[in-house]
Amino acid sequence: MTTATISEEILQREQTELQEMILHLKKKLNAVIVAHNYQRPEVQDIADFIGDSLELARKCTQVEADVIVFCGVDFMAENAKILNPSRIVLLSEGRAFCPMAQMIDGDDLREWKERYPQAAVVCYVNTPAVVKAESDVCCTSANAVRVVETLPQEEILFVPDQHLAHFVAIKTKKRIIPYPGYCITHRRLKPEHILLAKQAHPEAPVLVHPECAAEVVEHADAVLSTSQMARYVKESSATTFLIGTEMGLLHRMQKENPHKLFYLLTPGLICPTMKRTTLRTIVDTMEKRQHEIDIPEAIRVRAKAALDRMLAAG
Repeated sequence: MTTATISEEILQREQTELQEMILHLKKKLNAVIVAHNYQRPEVQDIADFIGDSLELARKCTQVEADVIVFCGVDFMAENAKILNPSRIVLLSEGRAFCPMAQMIDGDDLREWKERYPQAAVVCYVNTPAVVKAESDVCCTSANAVRVVETLPQEEILFVPDQHLAHFVAIKTKKRIIPYPGYCITHRRLKPEHILLAKQAHPEAPVLVHPECAAEVVEHADAVLSTSQMARYVKESSATTFLIGTEMGLLHRMQKENPHKLFYLLTPGLICPTMKRTTLRTIVDTMEKRQHEIDIPEAIRVRAKAALDRMLAAG
């Protein structure tokens, strides 16, 4: 038996033990475990539900549980708490902060609102609760265009993702004012990555996330949210796909479509903070009931109003 084989067996044994501990703690706490599409494969496999941030927050409102263990980043766990104020929400890894969400805070947004007093504020769900509370309405990458089109204002201050703002701007006649935030992971994808991948797989559709830069979006066959990508590959007659979003989504795609092939457009599409969550951090969080999300009620109510307006838009 090789050293590599022994190491793999030890790792598998440790993962099995951690999985058993998580299942025990889940029962003890009457907890539900939800994981974002970008989480590690073993974390997705232990979760009760997998999806995008808002999809998971809404799913949490439909289950009977005292505790929500959110395997994702900070703003996602906040979304769950905003929609589930009576539940205990635990972030599975206390250092899992979204770099883009940290590019804006309440003071920043208030300053921008003073610059554009006539503009409606549309905030991407990838923001802290305090930013949602200062916004008129939230949106997701899937419904951003629709949300903007429902507003009476012709001028829209869009925060914090400048690339999603550009994607919306080319789909609407309204004036979109972009805040200069961005996703550090999607920013790594370049047009040359797509061109190289297409040389190897010319028949494969290119799917990219709207958080990618405009010059990347121009080379894509479809620009989709993670959940939209998952549906697209299920329904497509194609058997090979080139994926332009965080690598974690490929695990879900492969499980749901075992006879299809998926290739990441570049190895750099890894979110370091998403990958901080491990089975061990989940166990530690549940055992110690740590990293609990606490949002002041005045902020939570205003943030929920922005989310509710989005949901009302469809």
